[in-house]
Amino acid sequence: MHTNAHHPEKKERLEAILTILKDERLFEKMEQLAPLPAEIEEVARVHTEAYIKSVRELCERGRSYLDADTYLTPHSYEVALLSAGGALKAVRTVLEGRLKACYSLGRPPGHHAETHRGMGFCIFNNGAIAAKEAIEKYGISRILYLDWDVHHGNGTQETFYQDPRVLFMSVHQSPAFPGSGYIDETGKGEGSGYTVNVPLPPGSGDEEYAAVFREIVEPLADAFKPELLFVSAGQDAYHDDPLAGMRLSFAGYANMARHVREIADRHCEGRVVLFLEGGYHLRGQAEAVVTTLSELGQWNRPLKQETVHKSGSIDSRAMDIITAARQASTLINVKREL
Repeated sequence: MHTNAHHPEKKERLEAILTILKDERLFEKMEQLAPLPAEIEEVARVHTEAYIKSVRELCERGRSYLDADTYLTPHSYEVALLSAGGALKAVRTVLEGRLKACYSLGRPPGHHAETHRGMGFCIFNNGAIAAKEAIEKYGISRILYLDWDVHHGNGTQETFYQDPRVLFMSVHQSPAFPGSGYIDETGKGEGSGYTVNVPLPPGSGDEEYAAVFREIVEPLADAFKPELLFVSAGQDAYHDDPLAGMRLSFAGYANMARHVREIADRHCEGRVVLFLEGGYHLRGQAEAVVTTLSELGQWNRPLKQETVHKSGSIDSRAMDIITAARQASTLINVKREL
């Protein structure tokens, strides 16, 4: 088992999600898929063989750490392979036409894991491994990869920084871990212009995220015309998350999910795959996941009521950042004002 009762990334995160789905009989509205562990060759499309071997050997020795934040147990290697396998199962299910949308509820999360190292609670980069599968096995040539975790998806960005087949966009809190994801990080070589970062200030909430989708995500999607939509879905921008300082409500998550569904319907034949990332307020992250599922599936599930202190208007700092990020993108030229 990969868990640590004294660490924010623990099994109770997933258990809280499953509890809501069970208690509200929502499993009846979806199909459950059982993953198999990813093969080493599949993980090695993203990570070096030396790194994969080092994770296995550290786990064989007992409890350890990949960095100051990322723990390992004797079973973490097998569990991380299973989490990556869940991501692979999800993308295969969608691309083979069995389902239009899949949410891979796997942990440990993955978007911080770089080619040669794990970090930020992440061991293997589940979403990046799935994207490689879509490209190399299924011939997908345009993936819009959206990351709304509160922390920048440095590992996913690194993997596809020179690859024009993946348009990677991260909206995240800044300053915050891992200290990357600045506006001028826009890709390199053939991938120049295919990375977009929107580093929002602490305190950003529903209005700011809505503006990001309206002014950047939607125009990017229309310019890129993706065949497949991926989301690294972190719930740690939730307003009560203990590890961040954003102010997203459940309504904010519902709005983002609605945009995702509409973009997928417009460009991808409805094909969208989501991957569980961060979120450390147990009830809040669970409800945000279920809210996202409800919006994607159009279940008409009522939003949970909550109290969020917010201004009702877009923060001027955030507006400046959104404008700068939009102008930095070479794929869109949005003329209208925020």
